Amino acid sequence: MLKLVSAIISRDLRLAMRRRADIVSALFFFIIVVSLFPLGVGPEPELLRKLAPGVLWVAALLATMLSLPRLFADDHRDGTLEQLALAPQPLGLIVLGKVLAHWLVSGLPLALLTPVLGLQFDLSTDALWVLTCSLLIGTPALSAIGAIGAALTLGVRGGGVLLSLLVLPLYIPVLVFGAGAVDATVTGLGAQAHLSLLGALTLAGVFFAPWPTAAALRIALE
Repeated sequence: MLKLVSAIISRDLRLAMRRRADIVSALFFFIIVVSLFPLGVGPEPELLRKLAPGVLWVAALLATMLSLPRLFADDHRDGTLEQLALAPQPLGLIVLGKVLAHWLVSGLPLALLTPVLGLQFDLSTDALWVLTCSLLIGTPALSAIGAIGAALTLGVRGGGVLLSLLVLPLYIPVLVFGAGAVDATVTGLGAQAHLSLLGALTLAGVFFAPWPTAAALRIALE
């Protein structure tokens, strides 16, 4: 099982490196959206500190969604997805490998950029640390939940808009707990509860989302 998942991750990472423009475009989108807010709302430090968690989390969520339509589309276009569906290995494990690879090229770079971008909002060191940890913990859930929407809209005309409508409501708990962890740190309440709930959402998403995603892919292939 681990060999299959690692093989899928390695394959998708190699393919992603051949399309580096897609990765860079999502990162630049994240940087631009986050950087525009301090310019738009003004240099008031107190206001920037209040806005920072929500701004960074919403920007990361939207940047992650940019790459979701391509999660299965390329494999579907060249027939690879059909071969994977016919393989003796469970399709859910293959989807799990693709979800983890998607997080490595989309969610992880966003989380690593967060400490630098958070300095624009005058966040303290503790708040920056919690914000980075919340993105590291929560972004895998974004990839896992988004995979369900990507599978349901595979091959559908205008699937990008439909994907947003399907996925955005499911992202709300992740967004609330992720941004709430930073708010709790700033107010002195502690972020452990929020991070624990965020971790539970991620574990549930990563372990359970691949199976309905696999079912949706089989329907799309039929």
